[in-house]
Amino acid sequence: MAYSRPMAKPTKRRAGAARRSPAKRAAKGGRTTPKAVESGRYTAPIPKSDKVSPVWVPALMFACLGLGMIIIITNYVDVLPGGTSNWNLLIGLGLITIGFLTATQYR
Repeated sequence: MAYSRPMAKPTKRRAGAARRSPAKRAAKGGRTTPKAVESGRYTAPIPKSDKVSPVWVPALMFACLGLGMIIIITNYVDVLPGGTSNWNLLIGLGLITIGFLTATQYR
């Protein structure tokens, strides 16, 4: 069954609410966001000589990696007091993780 007229009337537009056409927006400048303000001041990049890590960074990195590895190996060989324990493994893995995190800060 086909209807000859629409079911609902289209809404009327108010005379006071004017719509802007795309041509008017493009004539204004075509930019929707404001342009970034450039600073006239130059900031020099940090030279490579200033990007040197302190001595304690590689020392902490190797100490944590080595100590974590020693704890895991001695737990495996059953040399640690208290026998083999999952806590010893977690401590060893935690120290190795700290060593890897410290290694990412080394320059």
